[in-house]
Amino acid sequence: MAEEDPLTASDVVQRAQAVPVRKSLRAGLFGLAITAVLGLLTALPWWTLVGAGTQWPAAVDLAGTVTSAAVVLGFPLLAYLGHVEPRHDWAARTSDAILGLLWVLFTWSVLGNVLRLGLAAAGVDDPARSRVVAAAVVSAAVPLLVWGYSEAMRVPRVRSVEVVIPRLGRGLDGVRIVALTDTHFGPIDRTRWSAGVVAAVNALEPDIVAHIGDIADGSAAQRLEQSAPLAAVQARLARVYVTGNHEYFSGDPDGWLDRMRQLGWQPLHDRHIIVERAGARLVVAGVDDLSASVTPQQQPPGHGLDEASAYGAALAGADPDLPILLLAHQPKQIDAAVRHGVDLQISGHTHGGQIWPFHYLVRIDQPTLCGLSRHGDQTQLYTSRGTGFWGPPLRIFAPSEITLLTLRSHC
Repeated sequence: MAEEDPLTASDVVQRAQAVPVRKSLRAGLFGLAITAVLGLLTALPWWTLVGAGTQWPAAVDLAGTVTSAAVVLGFPLLAYLGHVEPRHDWAARTSDAILGLLWVLFTWSVLGNVLRLGLAAAGVDDPARSRVVAAAVVSAAVPLLVWGYSEAMRVPRVRSVEVVIPRLGRGLDGVRIVALTDTHFGPIDRTRWSAGVVAAVNALEPDIVAHIGDIADGSAAQRLEQSAPLAAVQARLARVYVTGNHEYFSGDPDGWLDRMRQLGWQPLHDRHIIVERAGARLVVAGVDDLSASVTPQQQPPGHGLDEASAYGAALAGADPDLPILLLAHQPKQIDAAVRHGVDLQISGHTHGGQIWPFHYLVRIDQPTLCGLSRHGDQTQLYTSRGTGFWGPPLRIFAPSEITLLTLRSHC
């Protein structure tokens, strides 16, 4: 076998110089993509409400144009200040609210312009046609924004589901699991909301309470007060937790693992526990979120294991005859769960789309949006729509939930 030519000093220098260039190029392309999307989200509502033959008074046209321009120019800075360390919550609140407003206005502007085609076919001319369209868009968007905000900020309703697990021992028949996920404690102080969620959970008298990741946007130290009520959660058999992608985006997965231990929960960091009742036993396992392996060089040691290592560690020493309940943040982790003989996986991450019709984009990335589904001969997946919200404080046609899963050993 021929030996490879050794690297020269010039080669090393050139490669070293190429790394920051590639990073800068990727950052620049990402910035251009964000700007293009933002421009589209802003331009269509502006054209629908102001520019498309409405013939509003000049002052209205000017106000709409200046506001749209300010959004396009100001939003990237606000988003950067709010979501990149050291994270200014006021900027995050502002940029998140703008993003939600733009998405709703864009969606209904698309539908409004379908109405425009119908009016044109009916012989309605401008400015009446464009003003009817603008009025229809505003009349739909404003109530949805108010209702969506109310839905996002309320304590979620309880969604009850029974799941039959044939391998479940009769002693565990009827075991009650309460699933929380995607609480996203963040720039809006929701300490009272957090306490309300805990009260709702305790009223269900659960045997197991599981938090399936995306506990917060920010570090554990930043969200101490909002996470504190979780210490009061009551469960007869176990309180368990796994990481979501936002624990890694925050750069503080170990901080959140430590915080949950302080609050009396058991983090399932690629490991399992055994719960037992009336002689029947259940493996409760957890694996880290997939995002831990995307940039493992930025994660603490022990995160971002490959599938074989992660599931091997999570199920190490478990009796293969026992049923397995797996906590995994993203539904698309289900393929690995099937390969490892999991009976039930509980996931979140999708938010059910959160703001209609964003769910169409979510389904491109994930195998399920919400609810119970079967995968393979043995494995079932329950996907929660999430307990909180991410980013815009809106829930439109995708209500949040506290999930009560009752396991049955037979139909």
